[in-house]
Amino acid sequence: MNGFKFGMEDKVQIKASGEIGLIKGRAQHANACNGYRLHYKGADGRAVYDWWDETDLELVTVADDVSI
Repeated sequence: MNGFKFGMEDKVQIKASGEIGLIKGRAQHANACNGYRLHYKGADGRAVYDWWDETDLELVTVADDVSI
């Protein structure tokens, strides 16, 4: 895959859980999809930094926007 789908500080949603966070890092791999380090508030209320595959995330639009 060429380039990145999301930019630094973009607000994205984790498709599986609905949790919303900000992109804080990116990784591009030769033999795997792009990865993103996401800072978000977990369902249990903790602040979380974790890596997610590009396919697991979707951009939050203005209509979807909620505070994190």
